[in-house]
Amino acid sequence: MMHTVKKYLSLVKFSHTIFAMPFAFIGFFLGVMHSSAGFSDADQTIQHHYFSWQYLVQKFLLVIICMVTARNSAMAFNRYLDRHFDARNPRTAIREIPKGIISPESALRFVILNCLLFLAATYFINKICFYLAPVALFVILFYSYTKRFTALCHLVLGIGLSLAPIGAYLAVTGQFNLLPLLFSFAVIFWVSGFDVIYALQDIDFDQSQKLYSIPATVGKTNALNISSFLHFLSAACVIYAGLYGYFHILYWLGIGVFVGMLLYQHSIVKPNDLSRVNIAFMTANGIASVVFSLFVIADLFIF
Repeated sequence: MMHTVKKYLSLVKFSHTIFAMPFAFIGFFLGVMHSSAGFSDADQTIQHHYFSWQYLVQKFLLVIICMVTARNSAMAFNRYLDRHFDARNPRTAIREIPKGIISPESALRFVILNCLLFLAATYFINKICFYLAPVALFVILFYSYTKRFTALCHLVLGIGLSLAPIGAYLAVTGQFNLLPLLFSFAVIFWVSGFDVIYALQDIDFDQSQKLYSIPATVGKTNALNISSFLHFLSAACVIYAGLYGYFHILYWLGIGVFVGMLLYQHSIVKPNDLSRVNIAFMTANGIASVVFSLFVIADLFIF
């Protein structure tokens, strides 16, 4: 049983959940704080309902289930759809489906199961999340097709992960708000930027297979420049969110770490030296996401 679980965790690169999950937590706790601020003294019964431990824990666990199952669906579908390309690419030939560790049929069943679990979790959150769930699934599954016809596939991936903060906010409040949307835009540009860096590894393969990516289309140097611009936009979004949301010192310390990690990854990846792409992709962005979210959430509750 544990061996099977490990196989599927490896299939979906579960450790990469570290990228979007912290932003979902930001959206969730923003929703908690905004809901609390929106209650009048006459709404104490409703406020008690919103902030009972049972209510918060239930919502929090449902958000985590949505995050995990949505990402499992997207990653497993990507592996299923790209299995023939992965088998021909020396870098990806060791993945579970090309190696025969997991069959394509089993991977597809895993996708369907996670989609159903995602829909079920949104049903128990609130109506707006449930109604928007098919849209979210379409976006995250559609990404896997985009590299076949557009170099903007990186932005589609970013849009998929950007649903985390606004989705978690909707889970708590049931309504849209500009502040979590700013974090969603930050995620779009952040993820798109580091996915461009990651795609540098496959530039020759993508060109040979007529697959689209920004590096395969414009070359390594231009791709890194585009990635830098996307990360500039991401930094601009979190800075504007800090001003718009009247955050305090902890938030700005978090921005310092976030921007610092963006600068760091661009300092270690060069057009003629891709040896540290994985450090830039996993380590730098993992630190950026986790540390930034901790500072944001601490700022929300301390000040």
